[in-house]
Amino acid sequence: MADQTLTLTLDTGDVVIQLRPDLAPGHVERITTLAKEGFYDGVVFHRVIPGFMAQGGDPTGTGMGGSEMPDLKAEFNTEPHVRGVCSMARASNPNSANSQFFICFDDATFLDRQYTVWGVVTEGMEHVDALPKGEPPAKPGKIIKATVN
Repeated sequence: MADQTLTLTLDTGDVVIQLRPDLAPGHVERITTLAKEGFYDGVVFHRVIPGFMAQGGDPTGTGMGGSEMPDLKAEFNTEPHVRGVCSMARASNPNSANSQFFICFDDATFLDRQYTVWGVVTEGMEHVDALPKGEPPAKPGKIIKATVN
């Protein structure tokens, strides 16, 4: 299978994410399915913490929502949470990831083996850096379109 990428088109430009089905096949399948359905189009980054991460993927923009699909079984792996790594957000239950994800700004290795890494930004990290900050931001940045290549 050819390397798959997910492109998130933001207000400031494209963010290209190398998908890692070798680490988290179920999570990559979920992300790509939702992206192809247009689920992420227009969805905001509702939690953007400088020096930590940008979180998005909630259609309600509150951090409490998800898709109508069932929650995913955790696929924790040994990939470190470092700058550019994409991982799944979840509630306290390890098997509660659904549609929300986050992109690390900096080293966040304290999350290792507790959240499922499913990709890494290969181009456009400066556009993630440029997202409006806040929990939630006053005028959150949004995904204009998510495309699987």
